[in-house]
This record gives sequence, structure tokens and C-alpha cells, in this order.
Amino acid sequence: MKRSLQIAAALLVSIAAVSCSSPAKPKAGITLNLGGKPLLVELALNDADRERGLMFRDSLEDGKGMLFVFPSDQRLNFWMKNTKVPLSIAYVSHDGTIREIYDMKPYSLDSTASSSSVRYALEVPQGYFSRIGVKPGDRIELPESVR
Repeated sequence: MKRSLQIAAALLVSIAAVSCSSPAKPKAGITLNLGGKPLLVELALNDADRERGLMFRDSLEDGKGMLFVFPSDQRLNFWMKNTKVPLSIAYVSHDGTIREIYDMKPYSLDSTASSSSVRYALEVPQGYFSRIGVKPGDRIELPESVR
């Protein structure tokens, strides 16, 4: 009996260690139309997902990103703690209008703040917005499920 408990305890410790050290698997996402191109985004809908964001990822391909959805309009601040991949962020109003776009450096603890209240933040590989010709004032068609 004692041996079985020791084996079970060792197994639980191993599972816990693996789950704590492994980055979260990408979540199912939705496809947005951005600049006439499809953009597959993971959704960060709750505090835990928004806190983790794209941390610990080794790469992020063009055409993919993460949409951070907030319950109400507010001024947002993002940083790059534990984020290896250089990103661009767009701050987006409740109606899908891109208000601002910024580039962010890997691992930077500097805050990248929105200058006005917005509902969404969209992170993509750095420079992707400019590569597809998207700029402030452009609109993203947001599905009802995230409005």
C-alpha cells in the first residue's frame, strides 16, 4: 500500500511539473477579415487568458494573432513580459475601428498604452499590419460572438 502511494505521489508531481512548465496550447479561434485578408485569431476572453496572452511562444506566423476582448471600453496597457516574439498591437474601438498601432519589443516591461478608451487589442507578428496595408482608421469586421 505504501509503495502504491509513493508511486501515485511521484506520478502526480511529474504531471504537475509538466503542466506548469509547458506553454498553454493555442486556443480555438475565429477568422477575422483584416485588410481583405483572413486573420486567424485566438481569443483572450477572460482575465487568465488576457494575462497570459502570447507569452512563451517561440513563433507566430503571419496571418495569425490574438484578439483580447474586454467587457467594456477602457484605456488599455500591454507589455511583453515573457513574450519572445516581436509583436505589433492594434487598439480597436467597440465598432471595430483601429485607433492606434504600435510595435512592441520581446521581453520589454515598458507599457504600451492606448491613448483613448477601446474595447479590443489585436496582437500580430511585428510589421504584419503594414505588410498588408492596414492602418489606424481601418475597420475590422467583428463577429457578434465577441461584441
